[in-house]
Amino acid sequence: MVVIGGGQSGLSAGYHLKRHGFSDARTDPGGARTFVILDSSPAAGGAWRERWESLRMETVNGIFDLPGFPKPPLDPAEPSRTAVPRYFASFEEASGLPILRPARVNAVRRADGGALIVESDRGPWRTEAVINATGTWDNPVRPHYPGQETFAGIQVHTREYVSAQRFAGMRVAVVGGGISALQLLEEISRVAATVWYTRREPVFHDGEFTPEVIGRETIAKVTADVEAGRPTGSVVSYTGLVWTPYALAARERGALRRRPMFTAIEPYGVREADGSFTSVDAIVWATGFKASLRHLDPLGLRNEQGGIRLTGTQVAGEPRVHLIGFGPSQSTVGANRAGREAVTALVRLLGPSAGPGRPVAARPAGPSPG
Repeated sequence: MVVIGGGQSGLSAGYHLKRHGFSDARTDPGGARTFVILDSSPAAGGAWRERWESLRMETVNGIFDLPGFPKPPLDPAEPSRTAVPRYFASFEEASGLPILRPARVNAVRRADGGALIVESDRGPWRTEAVINATGTWDNPVRPHYPGQETFAGIQVHTREYVSAQRFAGMRVAVVGGGISALQLLEEISRVAATVWYTRREPVFHDGEFTPEVIGRETIAKVTADVEAGRPTGSVVSYTGLVWTPYALAARERGALRRRPMFTAIEPYGVREADGSFTSVDAIVWATGFKASLRHLDPLGLRNEQGGIRLTGTQVAGEPRVHLIGFGPSQSTVGANRAGREAVTALVRLLGPSAGPGRPVAARPAGPSPG
């Protein structure tokens, strides 16, 4: 078995594989029940290692405990880019998971005999099944507008954002209507003049986010989409926005005066929807991410809508491939459950033990064809 990705969902899958008796494919290459986790990050923590400096634990949407490993007390003021990776590293050490990193997967292909070949920059692996847990961080959404390449100022996506200090004293266009956009808007508006742009009018809900109500309803909507093979939208497209402390702070500062999207970008600013011109020194594209699945394209899993139809975590029509941390399991609690569900389904599919001609192992493969 090959698990692609070492974030929360990948670690959860690894934990449950060990519980089902799978051993380290690196040290037991001849074993019948082996697995390896291929993670592109240089160390534990996945995408959390790259979050912006000012994102603190008190402002993240909650980190659910990894299986069998409760979180220690976390300082709400600690940056998430240090707190979460430290917690993940402790889990990895305690669990003894077979993680190979950094190992970037470039493609997954079908091989003769029904196996799958996972091609990575650390060599190919031959396996009977793949659990994909690559998240979204490596696939930022970068909209293009006419004249964008002529802009003389700064352009950054959330993925490259570090801190507001880079924009101190500037006039900054913040683009996006999601949670991260609000966080960056509030932060940048403390040190710069900001203008907020979204494609749709933002919808704020009064009251707090209630997992038992809104959370359940959201999961049901996302599940319906993936089971129908429809491409999923952003989290906010399902939930709307909540009046968090940072959203309230931005409103009090006057930063939540939303404008409809500009129509073009010019060297020193943007052309508004009404034809007027607004001068800006920087554009922050807080426009979100999509699932990072390009390496699975050789398998032809997408339908004519561009979506991937799932039954639970299993790709419909390709039961050897499971997607976790995807669709309804993007939350940290959902990622944990999805890891367990994927492992349970694959053990049932491939058999509790390897029979003749049915290895449940991941093995280094020789060079695979093109």
